[in-house]
Amino acid sequence: MSLPELSLSLQFGRLPDASLHRAALPRHKVMRWLRQALESPAELTVRIVNSDEGQALNRGYRQKDYATNVLTFNYALKPVVMADLVLCAPVVAQEASAQGKTLQAHYAHLLVHGALHAQGWDHEASAAQARAMEAREISVLAALGFSNPYQR
Repeated sequence: MSLPELSLSLQFGRLPDASLHRAALPRHKVMRWLRQALESPAELTVRIVNSDEGQALNRGYRQKDYATNVLTFNYALKPVVMADLVLCAPVVAQEASAQGKTLQAHYAHLLVHGALHAQGWDHEASAAQARAMEAREISVLAALGFSNPYQR
């Protein structure tokens, strides 16, 4: 089975420990992780941001005044998925540490999660949709060689 085409812009904002995050996110791996989660061609921008930018975006678009791990801004589903995925580096690093995961494994999970949101998956609409999205994440991550992110 061939994976969907992907046009990717990978961006890093002003981060005090940018080299750590850049090392965890080599472009070829980010491409592979996202393509595995996609069901159709996509044009995605992935932006890694600091806490201030993450908090401002979450406050401005979701009215939640804190930095969150990943935000998905989807603009089109068909014929090409178009979306921005914004990941807050300090939040991702803190969560990875707290969950006993590598930074790279947690980024892979959040990128898959964001890519599913970009395609219309929604874990907040109902418990059944949350279970379906979680199962899809587990399946995609297993295909990529990552363990179940929901097991501790």
